[in-house]
Amino acid sequence: MIKNTKVNAAILIIGNEILSGRTQDTNTSTLATWLNSIGVKVQEVRVIPDIEKTIVNTLNVLRKENDYVFTTGGIGPTHDDITAESVSKAFGLKYEIHKEGYKILEAYYKPGEFNEGRQKMIWMPENAELILNPTSGAPGFSVDNVFCLPGVPSIMKSMLGGLKNKIVGGEPILSQTISLKTVESEIANSLTEVQDNNKDVEIGSYPFFHAGKLGVSIVLRSENQSRIDECNLQILNFVNKKNIEIVDR
Repeated sequence: MIKNTKVNAAILIIGNEILSGRTQDTNTSTLATWLNSIGVKVQEVRVIPDIEKTIVNTLNVLRKENDYVFTTGGIGPTHDDITAESVSKAFGLKYEIHKEGYKILEAYYKPGEFNEGRQKMIWMPENAELILNPTSGAPGFSVDNVFCLPGVPSIMKSMLGGLKNKIVGGEPILSQTISLKTVESEIANSLTEVQDNNKDVEIGSYPFFHAGKLGVSIVLRSENQSRIDECNLQILNFVNKKNIEIVDR
């Protein structure tokens, strides 16, 4: 891949605890923000259970449709951590102990602490590349265009820095937000006209209720700041004509 091309990714959140509502997913926001900053646009996010067949089938669809796939969850030491074995099956690779990963965790734990349960964390697809973990020792891994990260948000976030040289993005995706004291129906036609005249800028509108204020946030996204600025002027033009108040979120 080369710079200035459109590069996309999918995020696959794996875990029954997310689907049950017991654990809140913050990894999507962290990953999407980071990917945008290096010029990779997130096309799709899926949340699926810890079921091998579902993981294998979903991964095989996403890895063919996207430049990159990032999974989070299911690479710990417990019985329901089945992501690594599922990735092996998706790629048709042998599931085995990663020798380098074994050495890393063997050195990380005190003598006698690197037990059978913890050794499960270094079973990976054959020839997987490690994603080093500066927080808790246990590495993630990648196979081809699939990058497997832990589900614990603080640990996952700490591992992103080590991925930067492995991901080739396009231009960073920039954004600007205009928050208005209005309702979507009042600006829908005007906003549609701006979007129709600026196909290369992604324009989204999102209602909000914050600190007693009801309004709409308009988000402009593009690789080109001058195009964002131009759209911003067009939006401010109709906002002023309609006497709509701009609010500070």
